[in-house]
Amino acid sequence: MLKSLSITNFALIDTLEVEFNRGLNILTGETGAGKSIIINAIDIALGARASKEQIKTGKDKAVIELNFQISDAFPIDLLEDNGIDVEEDNILLISREILPNNTRSRINGVMVTQGVIQEIRKNLLDIHSQHQTYTYIQPKTHTDLLDNYGNASHKTLINKYKSLYADLNKAKKEFDELSSRNSSIEQRIDFLKFQIDEIENAQITDINEYEELIEERSVMINAETLKELTYSSYSNLYGDEGSILDVLGIIENRLIKASGYDKKLSELAEIIASSSASLKEASTELRNYSENLDIDEQKLIETEERISLLDKIKRKQGITLQDVLETLEKYRLELNDINFSSERLVELELQIKKFEKDLNEASKELSSSRKSLAESLSGLILKELVKLEMPKVKFSVNIRETSEFTTKGRDEAEFLMTTNPGEPLKPLAKIASGGEIARVMLAIKTVFAKADNVDTVIFDEIDTGISGKASQAVAEELANLSMHHQVLCITHQPIIAAMADRHFYIAKTAKNEQTEVTVTPLEKEQRTRAVSNLASGDCSDDSMNFALKLIEQGNVYKKAFLKV
Repeated sequence: MLKSLSITNFALIDTLEVEFNRGLNILTGETGAGKSIIINAIDIALGARASKEQIKTGKDKAVIELNFQISDAFPIDLLEDNGIDVEEDNILLISREILPNNTRSRINGVMVTQGVIQEIRKNLLDIHSQHQTYTYIQPKTHTDLLDNYGNASHKTLINKYKSLYADLNKAKKEFDELSSRNSSIEQRIDFLKFQIDEIENAQITDINEYEELIEERSVMINAETLKELTYSSYSNLYGDEGSILDVLGIIENRLIKASGYDKKLSELAEIIASSSASLKEASTELRNYSENLDIDEQKLIETEERISLLDKIKRKQGITLQDVLETLEKYRLELNDINFSSERLVELELQIKKFEKDLNEASKELSSSRKSLAESLSGLILKELVKLEMPKVKFSVNIRETSEFTTKGRDEAEFLMTTNPGEPLKPLAKIASGGEIARVMLAIKTVFAKADNVDTVIFDEIDTGISGKASQAVAEELANLSMHHQVLCITHQPIIAAMADRHFYIAKTAKNEQTEVTVTPLEKEQRTRAVSNLASGDCSDDSMNFALKLIEQGNVYKKAFLKV
């Protein structure tokens, strides 16, 4: 239940505090007095769009606060999931600050997003405005309205269908993307296979092979020169008379003899001996190298061909053989992905067929549930319409099958009615009378309010286009609804206002050259005057007596209703 409303610096309101009661809270006032500003403020506090233009001129921000007392049926987990604690007396304080560049919302002091506010709103309060009347008569909203009337079992069917629909669309999207890619990929597959074969046929096993081949080729091309240079070096070291090793032998012998006179020279003799041994070994290596160095023309040809092959591959695939092998791995991975895509297409095709089958079954279950709901809802709304002085009305929720699956199934619901016997049922949008539309909306809201967990229902001028007996019927319906729900209703009808449990008068006043909106709760005599003014525009004795009779009539009806 909405216990109180506090507004600061919003639109024409400087400061405003209003406390509401259970039952039927009536709001009246002159046209343009600001009644809709009050409802708009409540709407904005509960997540409706806000703008900086709604801040009162000259102020830096607007603040709206709603104080709710939640019922035992309220889903507490919605609050707990968002870190919101509930007071001991089940109080929920919702506030919204409107700033020039943004807005801030809090619940019991915890900052929350508008999405959280709007989710919680569904379990607190329902506002019916003239704009919503226009929305409700549009067929595109009727399927959702019908589904909202469904119980938990029906909602499970909706969720099942939506999940399958999402899975099907996801699979179709992936299938289309892969198909599109694969339809133009044959050429790429051929390219990848050719490149892979070319690199694999080269049988590259050593990333240093190219450099080693270049060195081998250099040796084979220069074999004669190498043979000559190495053999002559051998001869100079050891092979010729008077060679370096012969000279070193003579020096070694001299130093050995000299060390007999000076032992220090023995170390030099050892150095010469060691050097001779190393040079002898080197001369042997040079001789062997020279003798074993053959000119193999066939091997040179093969080496040149191998170098040429590797040069060709390197020009195409990378600077080094390491780069070539890395490119080969990339080609293999890409080809593997393409092959996987082909396999995935087959898999997706099977998935899509299964999803379509499952979705078709789910849509049939949902359709069956909707048809049952439509029959039940039609009867309940028709019953309410009869109570609202439309005894000859016919009302039906029509279910039409669509040609394709949609986000809502394969059904389109549409509310149809006629008020004249013999006339066919027509869409709500084609009903000309504003009074009839108003009563249809009240009937729908009444049925839905009884079915859901919303404690508070607000009607902004639900009495448009009605008078006389229809006004009395609407007043009684609002009174009936207020027995189990808190109802706030803006009205211009004296019969409806007379049914109030609490009556508020909204006025626009001028103060210090500024316009302000005030809300005054009316006591007995003030209330009678307000109803009198609604009835005749004055407070003459006849008009006051008429107002008193209306109020007494309303009290009698409510007392009688309570006894039932």
